[in-house]
Amino acid sequence: MLRKVAVGFLACTALYLAFSSYLRRERITEVQLPAVTHRVYLDVEIDGQNIGRIVIGLYGEVLPKTVENFRALCTGEKSVGANGKSLHYKGTPFHRIIPGFMIQGGHIGDGKGSESIYGGTFSDENFSVKHTHPGVVAMANSGSDSNGSQFYITTIKTSWLDGEHVVFGRVIQGMDYVYAIEGGAGTYNGKPRKKALITDSGEIPKEKWTEEIQ
Repeated sequence: MLRKVAVGFLACTALYLAFSSYLRRERITEVQLPAVTHRVYLDVEIDGQNIGRIVIGLYGEVLPKTVENFRALCTGEKSVGANGKSLHYKGTPFHRIIPGFMIQGGHIGDGKGSESIYGGTFSDENFSVKHTHPGVVAMANSGSDSNGSQFYITTIKTSWLDGEHVVFGRVIQGMDYVYAIEGGAGTYNGKPRKKALITDSGEIPKEKWTEEIQ
């Protein structure tokens, strides 16, 4: 009996140490994330019902070209693209939603959802930032050097995507709304069962970063 208790105790201790080590690694990962240089927002709804605001921090020092593309698509300041379509995330859907993985949006521009503010697509800037945690924001693509307007937000750690997709930011507020879209509209084939829409998007000035976002 004592032997069983001892074995059980050792097993629990090993699990505790392993979990503690995991938490430490996660904290280190958080500390090593790049500085946020810009904040943007996506106001979202599901089937016409307002859900809330997702606030995203962008890594402009590490990925200036990718960040400028996403920031400008949030504000809509570039007006229309080469094909006469609005270069703005406002009014666009999350068109691919997979539970336990991610939500994908940004289908605008040339009809294929691949037009950047630079015209067409642009090259992978770098892969220095990894998919280390839920809430990573990265460029969706159709292969190497095919970044346009589409992006995704992860709902789990997706390290297998490292080196394949450019990570340029993270959700800093409103992750609950990401999960609401994932759970409320997602399917395992990715085709949404409800319409998840970005009703508005823009940039948050630095002087308002300390204010509570409603």
